[in-house]
Amino acid sequence: MDAGGESGSGGVTGGGVHGSREAGAGPLLLGVRHHGPGSARSVRAALDAARPRVVLIEGPPEADALIPLAAEEDMRPPVALLAHAVDEPGRSAFWPLAEFSPEWVAIRWALDHEVPARFIDLPATHTLAWGRDEGDGGQAGRPDDPVGEIPETGPSEAPSDAHGTVPSGEDAVDDEPPPHVAVRVDPLGVLAEAAGYDDPERWWEDVVEHRGTGRGDVFEPFTVLEEAMGVLRETYGTGGHDRDRVREAYMRLQIRAAQREFGDDVAVVCGAWHVPELRRKSTVAADKALLKGLPKVKADMTWVPWTYRRLSRHSGYGAGIDSPGWYGHLFGAPDRPVERWLTKVAGLLRDEDRIVSPAHVIEAVRLAETLAAMRGRPLPGLSETTDAVRAVMCEGSDVPLALVHDRLVVGDVLGEVPQAAPAVPLQRDLDRIQRRLRLRPEALERELELDLRKENDAERSRLLHRLRLLGVAWGEPAASRGSTGTFRETWRLRWEPELSVRVAEAGVWGTTVLAAATAKAEADAVSASGLADVTALAERCLLAELPDALPTVMQILADRAALDADVGHLAQALPALVRSLRYGDVRGTGTGALTEVAAGLAERVFVGLPPACAALDAEAAEEMRRHVDAVHGSVGLLAEVASPAQHPPGISGQQGGGDANGPSATVTGKDDQGAATAVPGQGLPAATAVSGPDDRGDATSPAHRGLRGRWLAVLKVLSLRDTVPGVIRGRAVRLLLDDGELAHDEAARLMGLVLSPGTAPGDAAAWIEGFVGGGSGGGMLLVHDERLLGLVDAWLTGVPAEAFTDVLPLLRRTFSAYEPGVRRTLGELVRRGRGQRGSAAGAGAGIPGFGADLDGDRADAVLPVMRLLLGLDDDHDDDLASADDNDLAGVAG
Repeated sequence: MDAGGESGSGGVTGGGVHGSREAGAGPLLLGVRHHGPGSARSVRAALDAARPRVVLIEGPPEADALIPLAAEEDMRPPVALLAHAVDEPGRSAFWPLAEFSPEWVAIRWALDHEVPARFIDLPATHTLAWGRDEGDGGQAGRPDDPVGEIPETGPSEAPSDAHGTVPSGEDAVDDEPPPHVAVRVDPLGVLAEAAGYDDPERWWEDVVEHRGTGRGDVFEPFTVLEEAMGVLRETYGTGGHDRDRVREAYMRLQIRAAQREFGDDVAVVCGAWHVPELRRKSTVAADKALLKGLPKVKADMTWVPWTYRRLSRHSGYGAGIDSPGWYGHLFGAPDRPVERWLTKVAGLLRDEDRIVSPAHVIEAVRLAETLAAMRGRPLPGLSETTDAVRAVMCEGSDVPLALVHDRLVVGDVLGEVPQAAPAVPLQRDLDRIQRRLRLRPEALERELELDLRKENDAERSRLLHRLRLLGVAWGEPAASRGSTGTFRETWRLRWEPELSVRVAEAGVWGTTVLAAATAKAEADAVSASGLADVTALAERCLLAELPDALPTVMQILADRAALDADVGHLAQALPALVRSLRYGDVRGTGTGALTEVAAGLAERVFVGLPPACAALDAEAAEEMRRHVDAVHGSVGLLAEVASPAQHPPGISGQQGGGDANGPSATVTGKDDQGAATAVPGQGLPAATAVSGPDDRGDATSPAHRGLRGRWLAVLKVLSLRDTVPGVIRGRAVRLLLDDGELAHDEAARLMGLVLSPGTAPGDAAAWIEGFVGGGSGGGMLLVHDERLLGLVDAWLTGVPAEAFTDVLPLLRRTFSAYEPGVRRTLGELVRRGRGQRGSAAGAGAGIPGFGADLDGDRADAVLPVMRLLLGLDDDHDDDLASADDNDLAGVAG
């Protein structure tokens, strides 16, 4: 049984709880600690002994009609009662119940014995309205106290610890704390301290969890705990919560009503903290006076799945139980709980490929029992078993121990509720789609790989994107590891209990997922604050396949684009808009209107970009450089999308139009099933993407070929205009060089002009950052072009000492972005000195990592591996062996 809490039962008159129930003793008040397996066992034993005619349970009375669902076969705890305001679904409260919760045990006992069960706490209609009037931000909340399960929030209520709230100092005895100041008492903490324990959990385990229910009077634990709570209530009053007075008054009224109907054969299961007040004599008029004028809202209730992980949280919707998995094990184990627990731990570690044998389990049990004896405990608890696991099975390491804590001590159990449970129409539609797509919600986070060429996977993708648009973040997109094609998606899924609230909130938009997502997208488009927001929304509509929402979104997008004159906003909006054009092939949706809007947006960027780049400070110049990169990639992708006949369905690529280091750079290749695909964002110069016709070739429409030509002209203007910051000028030169529009000699000439003594060191450093910054692509350019490296080296060695400290941060930022191998190669080339450099592949002898000529013996060593990779048989050995030096160098490289 459990101590303390914030819930209580109705008003009572009559005697106390005694070892043997006598006639006229009054209602049976069973004070518990919520989510305590010891309390749950004690409640079950007491109910079996008392055989009451009615069971009253702490909880919202609106849920009485939901109690029969607890007997359904499909109902599997942990679950929670969810209450939400009808006109404001986001205002909600939860009452979590686990298999080891005393309230759940009482409900199941009543159903199994065909005894009426009723909830008697303050109705949710008042609880939800109370939170709103106190301005809690839209959520009635949940108590963090496992001794009380009633929603309590508001500015006057600070988060509590695992068992309640603690007063401190002399003011702790004040029965009337100041307004909006929560002085809370932790009943278990006070009792544990009085018993000489520094850990309330350890004290509770010793006196309750290890006690069992097979010895002595089954009512005695409740009697003792009631006496202890009575002393605490005399000392601390409500412990800082005037709301407890109201709740206890309502519960007293409900108990009186049950007594009139059933006599004294009434059992009440409530938080032990409230038992003394429920036992106290009080008039009906006084109790009704406390309830007069309470605010009300219309509320709906249902059952929703819950998780052990949520029970372990001390804030939000959690219950503050540190070890729900351990508690569940204690409640469910028929005997030898320590041996069974350590066997579970061994099984988990073996599943993770750790070497754990039966001998480890035996030694761990012995060590746990020895530790318990040394610490003066009747049986090993969680701390002893954890120490034994660390020492015996984990070899002193906390890494595997963290896995044990996450998977077993806390656990990833997700409850289930029957289909008969009330739900909003949107939740019903979501459940139906989940069953059809075989996409079951799970508490354990997992990755889901989707192939959009498969109909079922495509529908799963659409569902997840629609839910994200509705604010139901069941899945988050993740980077694909196995493939980078646009026909693949990777999602990271985890179902959290509060997502049921998000679904209820989204129900105002429609009764189906499709209708709700469509209405939400249209509303978001109307209320969008910026052009980039609308373009991102258009992309999400295509991903979610919302054809009815697209016309509205596109009209608003066109209107916003026509009115917005800020080049930064236009450049920021263009990439998402152009990315959306790919989905016409991948997902089978039309994107004709998007193409025209994107082309018009690009033209306006071309016109406004050069003036917008003048007279910018360093921060604004860096931001504009990112815009230039984004526009460059978008123009290349727009040209690629304009020639869909050159690529199979589901393929997007970019040839020659991408930024060397930005997200638009593309390498074409094959997916894992052999289909051609595009790999965006590989950080390679665009000139290396050479599959299919170039976007300057005949395959591209003249209109879009002209669009690209105009963009290249803009880059040439930016590269030569002195009023443009150096970082933008350098970037423009680099993009032109990568696209083959600028010869290496001309690029070297421009760099030489910038790095001449007449240029301020700060401006020169910014130009270098724009030209070779942004990743390994710029570093490789310096590695393979000794003229550019020589120019940078000569300029850097000639920077005056007084200016060197000013340019050093820019240079460090530029070169720190290179990969370690690139930095090492550059260092070797610079150390060799000017006039002695060759290429990185054929540098002078004597330098580590470089040779004067091709090393034939080392090259021959790779032939067997190459033969295996290329699938060549022995007949081809002579061909490979007779390859000339140049061919062999190409194979080895």
